Amino acid sequence: MRIRLVWLIYRANSEEAYNSACIFVDHLKSKGIKVEKYQSNSNDNLKSLIAEKKNLPDLVIVLGGDGTVLGAARQFSPLKIPILSFNVGGNLGFLTHDRKLLDKNDLLERLINDKFTIEPRMMLHAKIEKSFESKEPVSNEIKHNWALNDFYFRASNDDISPTCNLLLEIDGETVDRYKGDGLIISTPTGSTAYAMATGGSILHPGIEAIIVTAICPISLSSRPIVVPAKSKLIIKSTGDINRKVKLWKDGNSCSFLEPGDKCIIQRANQDAEMILLNQSPSYYSTLAKKLNWAGSLIHNQ
Repeated sequence: MRIRLVWLIYRANSEEAYNSACIFVDHLKSKGIKVEKYQSNSNDNLKSLIAEKKNLPDLVIVLGGDGTVLGAARQFSPLKIPILSFNVGGNLGFLTHDRKLLDKNDLLERLINDKFTIEPRMMLHAKIEKSFESKEPVSNEIKHNWALNDFYFRASNDDISPTCNLLLEIDGETVDRYKGDGLIISTPTGSTAYAMATGGSILHPGIEAIIVTAICPISLSSRPIVVPAKSKLIIKSTGDINRKVKLWKDGNSCSFLEPGDKCIIQRANQDAEMILLNQSPSYYSTLAKKLNWAGSLIHNQ
């Protein structure tokens, strides 16, 4: 890999991530590599550079937890810029390398000499089509949203009850009507996130599929379903006219649906390009460690 410019994204409000970022910036510069450091929260300068597609980096290095990586994936996957991440100041770190690998003296040499693999991670794309009866002003501009983990729908107002009513169509066919706390549409990467917490299946990231999981459905017949990655999913809000449904992407507020509106979710045109170092553990080893499978057996390996 030819590395001329690196963008280093560090987790906001983490002193550990900031200190590690400063040290690593000096290390990169000592090797003659230009580097720019940015905090993970909203940065107008960074957004402007991405929008203009000027002076883009060859590599993005992320220091933080899974949330920081998810944000980077949404920003950089459309630009096909590979991401290398380390768990610095994060929690579980399903998507990150161990913090110790950041201190390896041969890290840059391994990158320069292509001693790594790029693992494509499937992403989802969503757009909302407003109905003619919508109370919100209709814009001709279509807002596009991407997610590496998931999109999910929850009631926007919890004053009375968190329940919402949703209709799911897959490839033009009505599949189910959901009444409950909401609905999750996730990727295999996101199968270990919110979808898993609601009883959905864990999918290996090498499997290309979309997982549909209801959140606390009132009907016991509403079960998780796995559909082909090429499927076109349409979610419609069918509840009371005064109750909006909120759309979230990777745990971040995204948009609102009113009754009659519909959200179209499909596989994104591009995958997130995640760099895996040769010393990275297997996916199953990561699952066993992060989810504490097999108990004490893990510590005896």
